[in-house]
Formats: sequence, structure tokens, C-alpha cells
Amino acid sequence: MKIKRKKPELLAPVGNWPMLKTAVKAGADAVYFGVESLNMRAKAKNFTTEDLPEIVRFCRENGVDTHLTLNTIIYDDELDELERIVTAAKLAGITMIICWDQAVIQKCVEKDIPFCISTQASIANSAAAEYYKNLGASRIVLARECTLNKIKNIIKNVDIEVETFVHGAMCVAVSGRCFLSHEVFGKSANRGECLQPCRREYKIYDDSGESEFYLGEDYIMSPKDLNAIKFIDQLIEAGVSSFKIEGRKRSPEYILQTVSVYRKAIDLWFDDKLTEEIKEKLFTELGKVYNRGFSDGFYFGRPGSREFAEQYGSRSETRKEYLGKVLHYYPKAEVAHILLEAGDLTPGDPIYIIGNATGVVKLEPDSIFVDDKPAEKGLKKEEVTFKCPEKLRLNDKVYKIVKTKYAGK
Repeated sequence: MKIKRKKPELLAPVGNWPMLKTAVKAGADAVYFGVESLNMRAKAKNFTTEDLPEIVRFCRENGVDTHLTLNTIIYDDELDELERIVTAAKLAGITMIICWDQAVIQKCVEKDIPFCISTQASIANSAAAEYYKNLGASRIVLARECTLNKIKNIIKNVDIEVETFVHGAMCVAVSGRCFLSHEVFGKSANRGECLQPCRREYKIYDDSGESEFYLGEDYIMSPKDLNAIKFIDQLIEAGVSSFKIEGRKRSPEYILQTVSVYRKAIDLWFDDKLTEEIKEKLFTELGKVYNRGFSDGFYFGRPGSREFAEQYGSRSETRKEYLGKVLHYYPKAEVAHILLEAGDLTPGDPIYIIGNATGVVKLEPDSIFVDDKPAEKGLKKEEVTFKCPEKLRLNDKVYKIVKTKYAGK
């Protein structure tokens, strides 16, 4: 008999307006993001504090919560900056702040803003969870190293919301607290500046200098990406409150694919329709966007040697190629007018259309027209029209979705 559970929140990463619009459209219950500073994705294209009121307004209109990341360590000379950001978050009506530095916790308590303890705190036991609850935390993100059984035990023993990662990049260090980037480049992962030297290919030289070897067969510091779709039912049954997707530096189409897939899986479970066959199909869908190969992470024990990436970069089965831009959209007729600037378009070709206000639209035009006449192909430099049920905007970018060498493997 299935235990009755509250539907968990689906929490999506966003770094710009196309990602935000896409996450909401794809079914996210909440989004998380950073602003100019003091977050773990300093190199991402973050929002600004001036954006916060508009972000909150848009999300509230769509029933979506907003989580602001202030999850780096804080230095004395940044306390004024912290005050400025937290004040802006309070005025804008941000739902929750993700943090772990005591200065941020204290500021959230002072300004009466709900806060969530970041995975950077490495909470891995009930006593630590109780400690942060007593500090006033509304939610905790458990350490990435927690197994499913440990998560169940913490949820059973402590009355606090628990958030766990279900998809995206993992770090070889303990919950991401790595010093390699700082040692090699002077850019600290703990300050959101990581340049990911762990993802690269390395050579080993013997002492004599007569021989060398490439460490490229397995990238022994570069873990595969987490993918929990095959056991999402077990995480729901464990009572996890929020499922978090990693990827604030990834693309809008990554957000579209991952959020929509996990949205479907969660909803199907609550409708008693999530089968093993469907989970396999959803797993395949997730392989079509950026990934380094997939892993179960630590959910069922310590990952083995097969859980490291096998090459640098993505194993995505598809990639996007720039095709052109939107010249006009006719809402009554639901017709898009496109200039093909960089390639050809054939009926049935899958495409993405991406823009700040549009987010991501994915479709396969059944037919295309050139000069208002049906065409077998639209050629580079030609203007084409086709049916599109979703509203587009002037200068939205159009991309063709093409298969990579990993397709079907």
C-alpha cells in the first residue's frame, strides 16, 4: 500500500531570464538563483538586485517560489554588501535565502526572512539538522554524501523540511568544498569561482622523463552527473520535501528538458502511473541535453570507479546549431516568420526558439513556407514561415537540434 505523501517541490536553477521563463513554463514549483556576489556561481550570468522585484512579481503570478543563494563564506569587508543584498531580498519578497555562513543566518533572523541551510554545511546527521532547526532554519539541504537510508533517518528524527539534489553536476570533493582550483589558479570554489581543473585531462611523467601517460581513459577527478529519475519514487516515499536540479551555468534547453522530465515523473507517481518502462524513457530523454554520463551519486552507497566521466565535456545525444532569428510572429494565425541566417530548415527538423521573454520553445514544424508557398526546404538566407502555437518575439534566436556521436549509445 502506497503511503500518502505531500507532493515534493521541484526546484530549478536559473541564471538569466530565458532560463527563468523556461523553468516556470516547464513546471518548476520554485527557482533558485544568485545576484551580483556572495553566491557559489560567481562565474554564472547572475541577476542583479535591481531584478529582484520583477523576478518575484513574475514568479508570484505563476505560483512559483523564489530562493536566493547567498551561500559562500563571508568576509568582514563584505558585511555591508550582505546587508544590501538581504535588505533588497526582503523588500522584494524573496521566499527563502539559501545560506550557511553564520553572518547570513543572523541577518535572515534579524530581518525575518525564511532561510535554508546549503549543502555546503555538509549536514549528514540528525543532531546537525536539529541544530540548524533551532537556529531558525526552515529547510536544510543535506550533504551530497548522504545515502537514501541516512536521509530517511534524518527525516524521521527531525521535524524540518529536507531538500536533496536529484540531477546535475557532482564534485569529487566533500559537498563541493574543494581547494584544487584555488591551489592551481587562485580561484576558490568556496567563493563560487571554481575553474574546474578536475574536469581536464592530465599527463603523468615518470621521474626519468623517458615516458608519459595520459589520464584520459577515466577522468579520475571528474564524477559523472547525478540522475535520480530511475529511483525518484524512492525519494518521494522517503518524504523528501524538495527535489533540486543543479545547473545555474547551463543552457535554457537544459532547463526545459530536465524540469519537464522530473515534473512528469513526479506527477505520474502521484497518479499511480509511473512505471519502470516510463522511467527508462525519461532517463533517455535526460541524456539529450548536457551531461557527463550519469550516476546514482551516493544514494545507494559510495560511488565506484565506474562513476567517473569518460571524457572531457558533455555526452549529450543532441546539440543545438544556430539557424536564424525571428522577424515577426502573427498571434491570430499562430505563425512564425524566420530569417535563416546560418543554415537550411526542412519540415520535421526539431528546433529550439530561445529569447528573454519567450524562454525556450521546442517544436518540429510539419510544413514550412517560402514566399507563402509550401517548400520542401528553406535555404540559408531565405525567409520562412511555419505554424507555432507559442508566442514568439522579435529577434528570438532559432537553433536546429542535431544528433551527436553519442546518440543511441
